[in-house]
Amino acid sequence: MKILATSVYIGPSLYAHFPVIRLTLDLGELEHWPTARLGDSFVESLIAALPGLREHGCSYGEVGGFLRRLGEGDGTWLGHVLEHAAIELQNVAGAKVTFGKTRSTDDAGQYHVVYQYEQQEVGLEAGKLALSLLHSLLPADLRPSETPADFDFARERDNFIRYAQRRTLGPSTGSLVRAAEERDIPWLRLNKYSLVQFGHGKFQRRIQATITSETRHIAVEIASDKEETNRILSDLGLPVPRQELVYSADEAVTAAERIRYPVVAKPLDGNHGRGVSINLTTPEQVRGAFAIAKEISRTVIVESLIQGNDYRMLVVNGELVAVAQRVPGHVVGDGEHTIAELVEIVNQDPRRGVGHEKVLTRLEFDAQAERLLAEKGFTRTSVPGPGMKVFLRSTGNLSTGGTAIDVTDSVHPDNVEMAVRAAKAIGLDVAGIDFISPDITQSFNANRGAICEVNAAPGFRMHVSPSEGTPRDVAGRVMDMLFPPGTPARIPIAAITGTNGKTTTSRMLAHIFKLVGHHVGLTTTDGVYIDGHLTVEGDMTGPTAARMVLRDPSVDVAVLETARGGLLRSGMGYRKCNVSAVLNVQADHLGLRGIDTLEELAEVKRIVVEIAKDTAVLNADDPYCLRMADYTQAKFVCYVTMNPHHALVKEHIRSGGRAVVLEEGINGHMVTLYDHGAHMPLLWTHLIPATLEGRAMHNVQNAMFAAAMAFSMSVKLEDIRHGLRTFDTSFFQTPGRMNIYDGHPFKVILDYGHNPAAVDAMCQLVERLEPRGKKLVVLAAPGDRRDQDIRDIAQICAGRFDTYICRRDDGLRGRKPDEIPNMLRATLLERGVPDSQIHVIPDERKAVETALSLGKRGDLMLIFGDQIARTWKQITGFRSEAGPIQADAPAPLKLETAPPANFYSLEGEQIVRDERGVRLARETDD
Repeated sequence: MKILATSVYIGPSLYAHFPVIRLTLDLGELEHWPTARLGDSFVESLIAALPGLREHGCSYGEVGGFLRRLGEGDGTWLGHVLEHAAIELQNVAGAKVTFGKTRSTDDAGQYHVVYQYEQQEVGLEAGKLALSLLHSLLPADLRPSETPADFDFARERDNFIRYAQRRTLGPSTGSLVRAAEERDIPWLRLNKYSLVQFGHGKFQRRIQATITSETRHIAVEIASDKEETNRILSDLGLPVPRQELVYSADEAVTAAERIRYPVVAKPLDGNHGRGVSINLTTPEQVRGAFAIAKEISRTVIVESLIQGNDYRMLVVNGELVAVAQRVPGHVVGDGEHTIAELVEIVNQDPRRGVGHEKVLTRLEFDAQAERLLAEKGFTRTSVPGPGMKVFLRSTGNLSTGGTAIDVTDSVHPDNVEMAVRAAKAIGLDVAGIDFISPDITQSFNANRGAICEVNAAPGFRMHVSPSEGTPRDVAGRVMDMLFPPGTPARIPIAAITGTNGKTTTSRMLAHIFKLVGHHVGLTTTDGVYIDGHLTVEGDMTGPTAARMVLRDPSVDVAVLETARGGLLRSGMGYRKCNVSAVLNVQADHLGLRGIDTLEELAEVKRIVVEIAKDTAVLNADDPYCLRMADYTQAKFVCYVTMNPHHALVKEHIRSGGRAVVLEEGINGHMVTLYDHGAHMPLLWTHLIPATLEGRAMHNVQNAMFAAAMAFSMSVKLEDIRHGLRTFDTSFFQTPGRMNIYDGHPFKVILDYGHNPAAVDAMCQLVERLEPRGKKLVVLAAPGDRRDQDIRDIAQICAGRFDTYICRRDDGLRGRKPDEIPNMLRATLLERGVPDSQIHVIPDERKAVETALSLGKRGDLMLIFGDQIARTWKQITGFRSEAGPIQADAPAPLKLETAPPANFYSLEGEQIVRDERGVRLARETDD
């Protein structure tokens, strides 16, 4: 077996609405060796290595289902076994994943193995280790030659667990993430450690472990300085031990004698109990403890020992939310086993694991354990008597094998007030108060309990998963502090997909929101825009770009163009959107990334519909879009149709549904909204500049979608009208989308159309414009399209122009230099275009230059561009021999005030209409 390809989906995809990994696996010879043929020894060895597989339900949906699949009939194929092994390995490392599916591909012996993950690197490593495990279990004659002879799965498993622990969110951060998910608060991991963003855009909050974006830096600094903390608390009359700072072993001994034994030695700025030594009673012990603390910090604290139990009191937002008694790691003698054997017995507890893998951490022998044993006169081989506690740690930290007992409900009120005052004194919103007391049910005033430390970024594991007692939802209290109930965590998100029109519709919608006063984050094929400013250039329509917008703290609305490529490559960058729109499903990119039919393409684009919460906006004139209504969980479906007689939309409207319909009126076409039985005329199409007086029908449809989405996102009708009436298709507003240049004696239209449907839309526009002169076209097609798509593009243009210039893109995408233009030429000839009208000029710059030089007064030139910025510069910089336009015109209309919003330029003219759309006057641009 070998892995041919790996894909990581970070969000909703074809396979699931949560993160999954897909391995393309080639079984090779093992295609003929399902588990039943491999025999019982293979299955038994597999279960011995991963006992948790017994719990997998598989397709049966019940415990033991996977075992049944292994043994029934022919058994199951090894791709399916790999899926379950990768899932179980992650579970062994502490993850909670269950989902997987394995499906054969069109190639014999190859499978797509899909399984869920929590952390990307861990999920990928789980797949690799699962493959190595299966190889090692195969019969010798089937085992790959590269399989190590000394493969030790137990060792590799433990290494994998440690690998996972270094990359997985820690127990405290993980509990906060789970609390956020329970409250439907989105989150993003911002680095490989514990920096996490909760919420989107301007509503975001951040945490680093349990330090929040509301935690004051000065409070963390104070808490990190144990001496300063001690002094501040002491000054407020709170109970603290006496302490001194020392810099040498001699100073430590002197301080201990001054404070009086027994004492504690600890680093000034340590944590997790590292370098702490307690109950020191002799100068020798103090010197040794000083050396240990010195390894952690340059400065060491010597303080009086407070006798009693070790309690951690957690204060969140000025309220005590949990208290745990911490018991140092220890074993209890039984009179039979040695201390080493007792440690092994304790570590067999399924709750104990490596690091933070599980609720408890395994006990280990180290220098501190050996020292404590020696102080009691024990060694590893000693046999303690029945009931005797032998401590291997002096502090109760869970990370060193300690246990925790929840005592939240037993705390004396005086101690509650003391903990809250201490947290406020230091200034921490989340504080861990280390309190030593003989009995926490008694007031500190009565039993001389004292605060030994105040911790910023306290661990939550002891409270979330105590060894004994009631688990406390402390992470939930933190999330409620960051996002009080009723406050927003999400910004409105609009997701837009389709074959054609995505970019223009996205820009229209963003423009509407911008004029309303929103700070819009926009992703398009041109780049990422924040509040109208281009921040990252390039095709930014995938999950990475979406997350850029959602991470920006200034953004309050996200408009996200979502392309097929990103969906197939990595899925989506967010789990939910408010409104989604699918504009159309047409032939483009077919034959790429396993998508060969329009039905398969529709399934990909349907993903945005599946995750919409509020409204799914669908093209009712496209049967592939129409069928998507069955797959949405959104509250509303809004249909967009250019057919006012659409039967289904009529029924939808009569049922109170939402729709945007293009209706015929006495003055042209009217974009009309319907919702809950209300009929709301929005705007005449000829008043929308981007439609060129209603002639550009594809932009009429784009405007209808933008209106539908804006309305579904609670934008007022007047604001929608204003946005559409002030949006045009200039190069600076929509580069490469029907950009018109009238600075030459002929009109030039530059468009990025690169599939048959887009090319046809532009050809229809050229016909509606009815130019006085000839029609010229610069034609091309991307090299990675199917031959049929390229021929269709030429076929659509055939007979509609007087001159054809065939070129190629700069990027050949696997084609020969002249292959595309010659293919276009051949199709044009087949469709009856005279050879004299066809020019093959492969280079885009030369092709555009030739077209411009052929232009005459009154001509209309349609250029399908690839390098849009370069081509636009070439068009605007061209100097025609015929000179600038000279047009006769009536006397100009004298305007005494600034032009109204319905005053705009078209074909060298400025048109003024009244509110009914009636032409009042005109004047030329000259």
